Amino acid sequence: MEVIVAEGFERIHRTNLVGMGVLPLQFINGQNRHTLKLDGTEIYVVQGEISARCTLDLIIERKNGDVESVPVLCRLDSDSDVRTYKAGGRA
Repeated sequence: MEVIVAEGFERIHRTNLVGMGVLPLQFINGQNRHTLKLDGTEIYVVQGEISARCTLDLIIERKNGDVESVPVLCRLDSDSDVRTYKAGGRA
């Protein structure tokens, strides 16, 4: 699964990601890469049932073995986005 987690998305960028089969996820509750102290060494797992604008769990496993779960907003904004994403994007 290819995923991008960001603080927000411009409409065209989000649409392009979905079209490439990449799942756009947005930090919520004031969280971001700085507040979560992400440094790029983490392993990420996304859990939950994907649907339009749902909340999913981003499981973060840190290099030292610590594990944290944070909610993220799925930015598949419509049923059409969900179908496109589940089909692997647009050809």
